[in-house]
Amino acid sequence: MAKEDLPSTSKDLQELQRKLSLLIESIQNNSKVVAFMKSPVGQYLDRHPFLALTMLVFVAVSAIPVGFFLLLVVLTSLAALVGVILLEGLVISVGGLSLLCVLCGLSFVSLVMSGTIMVSYVMVSSLVNYWFSPRSWPCQKGKVQVQCCEPFWLPSMKEAGMTFVLR
Repeated sequence: MAKEDLPSTSKDLQELQRKLSLLIESIQNNSKVVAFMKSPVGQYLDRHPFLALTMLVFVAVSAIPVGFFLLLVVLTSLAALVGVILLEGLVISVGGLSLLCVLCGLSFVSLVMSGTIMVSYVMVSSLVNYWFSPRSWPCQKGKVQVQCCEPFWLPSMKEAGMTFVLR
């Protein structure tokens, strides 16, 4: 039985060798391969077949780790992009809330300062009116000096309906 299988195996090997030689011939006749083999790198690799085989095996074996690395780079970039967007949203939210708190505090300080300025203005104007009221200034009508007696009001007294006439 072993002798009967031998001729079919050799025919299969011859068929495989013929297909392989056709494949090699089609690769060698490819215009890009011909252009590469005429380049200085192609001529160097043609003179050093062990180096060419080593480079071919290295490129084939390193394709998977390089592919994983590029996938990792893309995924990391996407994660960083999403992270930056989330971080930017967080920073803007915290900044917006901080700005809101600062503006609320400034509005309260503005109200207090406005109230203080208004009270100070009323008090100072009342004191100036009191100290520099025309009650003791002489008024001249013709050649005779007449003492002017005009009513004097403090703002709070005016609201209460009180009037003072100084003589």
